[in-house]
Amino acid sequence: MASERITPDICVIGAGAAGLSVATAAAAFGVPTVLIERGAMGGECLNSGCVPSKALLAAAKHAAHMAHGHEFGVRATEIHVDFAKVQAHVQEVIASIAPTDSVERLTGLGVRVIKGRAKFIDRRTVSVGDVEVRARRFIVATGSSPAVPPIPGLDGGPYLTSETVFTLTDLPSHLVVIGAGPVGLEMAQAFRRLGSHVTVLDAAEALAQDEPECTAIVLAQLEREGVVVCTGVKILSIAHAIGHLAVTLETDGKEEHVGGTHLLVATGRKPVLDGLGLDAARIRYDAAGIEVNRKLKTSNRRVYAIGDVAAGQPRFTHAGNHQAGLVIRNALFRLPVRTDNTAIPHVTFTEPELAQTGLTEAQARARRLTIRILRWPYHDNDRAQAERTPHGHIKVIVDKKGRILGASIVGAQAGELITAWSLAIAQGLTVRAFTDLVVPYPTLSEIGKRAAIEYYLPGLTRPLLRRIIGYLRIFG
Repeated sequence: MASERITPDICVIGAGAAGLSVATAAAAFGVPTVLIERGAMGGECLNSGCVPSKALLAAAKHAAHMAHGHEFGVRATEIHVDFAKVQAHVQEVIASIAPTDSVERLTGLGVRVIKGRAKFIDRRTVSVGDVEVRARRFIVATGSSPAVPPIPGLDGGPYLTSETVFTLTDLPSHLVVIGAGPVGLEMAQAFRRLGSHVTVLDAAEALAQDEPECTAIVLAQLEREGVVVCTGVKILSIAHAIGHLAVTLETDGKEEHVGGTHLLVATGRKPVLDGLGLDAARIRYDAAGIEVNRKLKTSNRRVYAIGDVAAGQPRFTHAGNHQAGLVIRNALFRLPVRTDNTAIPHVTFTEPELAQTGLTEAQARARRLTIRILRWPYHDNDRAQAERTPHGHIKVIVDKKGRILGASIVGAQAGELITAWSLAIAQGLTVRAFTDLVVPYPTLSEIGKRAAIEYYLPGLTRPLLRRIIGYLRIFG
């Protein structure tokens, strides 16, 4: 029997990035809002994902740059990594951001925050502890958790995931990473730069969602730094011993063994659905998450699902924030919305960075589109040469009229540079927009303009154009 029943307009389940965006926006419009969270405020992004991983990568980047300072005439006599202080740095970064996502801040904005597990008891009621919430609209934003594969022997000893790797107190001597996706490779490079030996194992290709020619540049850099990446392998079993582990794998029909001291499982994520009582609310779902339509509504018209828990949607923090905006427009103002993930970028924060937006070449060809491919290398960019970051290039996919369909950038600050291309795709622009753009010199952004100019170069060699130019020279 509930001791309290409340009837807000909006009830958000999950205080990760997406849920917080909805709750703060709704409260800003003066809408009675309840936010339910069973764990730490800020969710995976703040506590075990984007924020701590980028903080760790920043520390590792400093170590790598100090080691190569002699290329600029600056030499460090000795580089010492204090891993305890590195991890303290990571926790300090989390702590500096945490107040923005705190109960106190949300309460101050007018949101009622209830800590506990939310469970639907019917189509329009959620219980949490001894409180029942009967809201006009619900937004499920419970996020995702690490997906752990059923490898024989894995549970026979300790292993790390993205939720526990930032609690390490000692630097691993030899880290074995299962999973060559963005998280696996980011952590592989970070720990290698901090002093660990690192081996990465995966049954599939590394960074399979990106352009292979761009991925190759990232993998080449990892190899130069000493990270061993083994793809196309089948992991047969894992054996644990005190201070050691052994992975048995199969490559090209041959059995091999890889040893290490620590194991990180980075094989993707799964939606958090347990205990939500979705059946009672008549919400359809499966292993991929909660089914949603183009408006992000579930099979229960009162309930939306956004972020990692929504099936078929990109699992990025920025995608969840975008979806939160769509829900606010539809739920509060009844404005028509439709999800369109065409121009949502993603970034792998290795060094060099790898960023992608829109269609890849393979995706464009699968749709049988008539395309042209434009490229420009970092090597021919003056800023890249000045900073000794010449590895990488931009690759742009355009249709026969020059409309931008997709872009991939591998190289320094690729994550920053990709934003303009996402905007161009979203606005349906052609490469003419980039040729007309005046960019400051010397900056890395020039690579985009140079790639766009490549679209027009074939036309400059046409005989007719040459004759016209000749006549203009004659007649002044």
